[in-house]
Amino acid sequence: MKLGPILKAAGFPAADGDTNVTGFAIDHRKVAPGTIFGAFPGARFNGEDFIADAVKAGAVAVVARPEAKVEGAVHVADAEPRRAFAALASRFFQPVPETVVAVTGTNGKTSTVEMTRQIWRMAGHSAASIGTLGVTTADESVSTGLTTPDIVTFLSNITGLAREGVTHVAYEASSHGLSQFRNEGLRVVAGAFTNLSRDHLDYHATMEDYFAAKMRLFDHVVAEGGTAVIWADDEWSERAVGHAKQRGLQLFTVGSNGTAIRLTNRAPTQLGQTLDIDWQGKAHKIALPLIGAYQAANALVSAGLAIASGCEAGAVFDALTRLQPVRGRLERAAINRAGAPVYVDYAHTPDAIEAAIDALRPHVQGRLITVFGAGGDRDGGKRPEMGRAACSGSDVVIVTDDNPRGEDPAEIRAAVLTAWGQLPTTERFLYNKLLTGGFRMGVARGLVTRALAEATGVEEATLAHRLMGDWDPARISFDTLIAGDTGGDARPYPFALASQLEDGPTTLGPAGDWLAEWKWDGIRGQLIARPGTFALWSRGEELITDRFPDLGPLADFLPKGTVIDGEILAWDKALNRPLPFAALQKRIGRKT
Repeated sequence: MKLGPILKAAGFPAADGDTNVTGFAIDHRKVAPGTIFGAFPGARFNGEDFIADAVKAGAVAVVARPEAKVEGAVHVADAEPRRAFAALASRFFQPVPETVVAVTGTNGKTSTVEMTRQIWRMAGHSAASIGTLGVTTADESVSTGLTTPDIVTFLSNITGLAREGVTHVAYEASSHGLSQFRNEGLRVVAGAFTNLSRDHLDYHATMEDYFAAKMRLFDHVVAEGGTAVIWADDEWSERAVGHAKQRGLQLFTVGSNGTAIRLTNRAPTQLGQTLDIDWQGKAHKIALPLIGAYQAANALVSAGLAIASGCEAGAVFDALTRLQPVRGRLERAAINRAGAPVYVDYAHTPDAIEAAIDALRPHVQGRLITVFGAGGDRDGGKRPEMGRAACSGSDVVIVTDDNPRGEDPAEIRAAVLTAWGQLPTTERFLYNKLLTGGFRMGVARGLVTRALAEATGVEEATLAHRLMGDWDPARISFDTLIAGDTGGDARPYPFALASQLEDGPTTLGPAGDWLAEWKWDGIRGQLIARPGTFALWSRGEELITDRFPDLGPLADFLPKGTVIDGEILAWDKALNRPLPFAALQKRIGRKT
């Protein structure tokens, strides 16, 4: 393919139309002549540092931020280079399967995409799934991989499947993948949301950030006019429905609170469970050959995706009765000599462990023994919660190792259970804070400013202003704090200074030469208009924007970059005069 048409199709200015494009890469070591290289800032490395190496290896174009230095190749500049790279790559990697669906959520993604693949296969389609288990193809062969691989691997896999005749693909859309634009470029006809609980807070600063990353599926990835399939019985479901409605997607909710497929009853059986559902006013009874409430949820979400992608409902419900267990999802691995079954589940969050144990409990005739571990270099705060979930539902708990990565596995095991179980309830809060890094010691703001300035080379004045306002000491916040000048810092300009006279007013000279300024009963302030936002600073250089949201419309009418230096007053509209200073103090929260 030629570079010019690829750029034009993705909405970028066309370059030399005769330049051949042979591939895409985000690792400079994989660049070959004709490659388009993606140079992205990352948590550990900055791809912009390797642009020269990529060009030397034959890169014909580099996708990077506008401020990146690119010489010897076409610079495709974009403030979101990952998204731009995905847009270009999706034009190169062709063909693609005609039907693509995606699943997001904390738990259940793997089971849901695999069950969807099975339903499609039983409906006569050539189907595949992509996710934690790797790529499962139409002939049941599996290659392992990440939940959401990088965009090049992802699109390469998609194209390879299409060339093998695959027409239907279901893939897992992780929060990492969604926030890093690894899922862009495909026409996704339906997306599903399973649930949300604590996970990946080592990457996402808060649960709100985590949820926002998940919602990129409905906000951006699912195609216009597509369908949102939502498990309706999760505490985050209603908000997910709101995102789908705001986008104008077709809504398909399932579960006890579902309106499309409503679960009216669930009863465990010896080898599975019976589901009573209501579909379009008609009752259906499904003998699901899988155990656990969460597997019922995954199965119904899969049914929703299959129906949303064109399968006939009756055939879908029949397929649910013939589903095979998903590898690592309450998969029966063995039966010991005493007749006790051994199940394997890849649960790695407190909710997932609790769900797996709850699923097994109705089938237990003797003791329920749980063996689990916690991964290293990941959210440490969930480890005690995982231990608590295991202990509360099991008769015996054995803590072992689960990929400790760079951490001492013995310390992880101790963190999960030993210390937690021995501490009195009143001391567990402090222990949890110490374990998760949530225990803080007070440090003077000036000391932090000087230390960061010395370590990073950023001016102390710049750091001081960035530390003001609603600043949160999360990892991503520190990255922003020490970043170079973005041109968007809404910092106040120097206020005119005044100080008390040490001597009498005679030191100012003859009174006839004085200039007097009328002083309103308010506070000195600056309103600074920036693109898409505004900032309001007090004389004491305190950011008070949130106390005066009604100034937002004024800022919208100002030319961007405008600074208004003046007095902030509390005003009595009826009397058309300033209110006493006490009224202003109440507004800014200094007086009740």
